[in-house]
Amino acid sequence: MATHGEFEDKVIYIRRTAKTYKGGRRFRFGAMVVVGDRNGRVGIGLGKAKEVPVAVQKGQYFAHRNIIEVPIAEPGTIPHEVVGAHGTSKVMLKPAGAGTGVIAGTVPRAIAELAGLRNLLSKELGSRNQTNVAYAVIDGLKQLKTFDEAKQEREAAQ
Repeated sequence: MATHGEFEDKVIYIRRTAKTYKGGRRFRFGAMVVVGDRNGRVGIGLGKAKEVPVAVQKGQYFAHRNIIEVPIAEPGTIPHEVVGAHGTSKVMLKPAGAGTGVIAGTVPRAIAELAGLRNLLSKELGSRNQTNVAYAVIDGLKQLKTFDEAKQEREAAQ
């Protein structure tokens, strides 16, 4: 895990793909990177290149461009239950009490910890493709609203 200014980053996975040419196989790499400040801001990026370090750098760049704000409720959890979806992957995120910790698979755990969540329950549903699960977690975190935001929306609707 490296730090860039106020943000930390973590490589979720590196995948190698190959294309066969007349002279043999050529490899390319994809790196999924999550960046966060452990204080409510987090983003993910998928970088692709012919070499691993370049793919990771691109992943960091794209992650910094896609940062979202995550509302954090006491005790370091999310304000309400939510289900994020991407493709055929779904991820259920549930608030948890103090001392529970982050109970999640590798991908949701990395994203939740870099977002600053200390207590969270999660369950991956449907496809467990790492890319789709990562985007589903971000989708779920985007749906979160604080109590005050929900109250204002209700008042505006009336």
